[in-house]
Amino acid sequence: MSLYNPPEIIKIAGEAAIAKHSYSTRKILTLSFLAGAYISFGGLLSILIGGGVPGLAAENPGIAKFLFGAAFPVGLMIVVMAGAELFTGNNAYFMPNVLSKKQTWRAPLRNWGLVYLGNFAGSIFVAYFLTHLTDVVAQQPWQEMVHNIAISKTSNPFYKTFLKGIGANWLVCLALWMGMSAQHTSGKILAIWWPVMAFVVMGFEHSIANMFFIPLAIYEGANLTWVSFVSHNLIPATLGNIVGGAFFVGTLYWYAYQKKA
Repeated sequence: MSLYNPPEIIKIAGEAAIAKHSYSTRKILTLSFLAGAYISFGGLLSILIGGGVPGLAAENPGIAKFLFGAAFPVGLMIVVMAGAELFTGNNAYFMPNVLSKKQTWRAPLRNWGLVYLGNFAGSIFVAYFLTHLTDVVAQQPWQEMVHNIAISKTSNPFYKTFLKGIGANWLVCLALWMGMSAQHTSGKILAIWWPVMAFVVMGFEHSIANMFFIPLAIYEGANLTWVSFVSHNLIPATLGNIVGGAFFVGTLYWYAYQKKA
C-alpha cells in the first residue's frame, strides 16, 4: 500500500505530536529556526521568479501569480523532508491528541510558543543577512515587488487579514495531512505542492512567510514600520492561521474520524 487513509493519518499526526512534546527547548528552537529559514528561501525564490516578469504580470497577471506560487512550496518540502518545526503546521498536529485527552493543552501551547519564536528568528536571518545584505533584491523589478507585497499585506483591515490567515493555514495543514498520506518522496512532494501553491496564488496570509516578506521590505526601504507590520498583519494573520490549522484541519478531522460517538 502506498497511501495511508484518513484515520491512519490522524494516528501518524498524533504520534508526531507526542514526539514533538518530548523535544528539549534547545532542539525545538534549533529546528524552528531552520523552518523559518526554509520558508523564507521559498519566499525569496518566489520573488525572484514571479517578480522577474513585469511584462508578463502586466499582460497576464494570473500567470505571474502562478509562477510566484509555484516556487513557494519548496520551503515546506524542505521542512517536511529534512525535518524542522513549523508553527503553522504544528497548529494541526496536536489537536487530535488534545481533544482525545492523550495530551493536555500544555503540549501545543509550549510547542507553538517556542516554535513561533524560532521561526521568527530564522525568517529574519534570511531576510537581513542572506537577502538584504547581499543585494539579492536590490535591483528592479524585484525591489519594487518586495515593497508592493509588504504594503499590500499591511493595508487590509484586521478581519480581512484574519480570514486570509484561516485560508492560508487550512491549505498548508492540508498539504501536510496529504503529505503524511504518501509513503514515497515523490508522493509527498506532489501532495505538498498543490495546496501550498494554491494558497499563495489566492493571496492568503501565512504568518511565517510574512515574517520574511514584510521585514525584508522594511530593510529594503519601504515606507513601513515594525509596529504596522505586527499590528496590521502579523497578529491577525497568526490568529487566522491558528483557526485554519487547529480547527479546520486538526479538529474537524478528529471529529470525523476519531471522536467516539
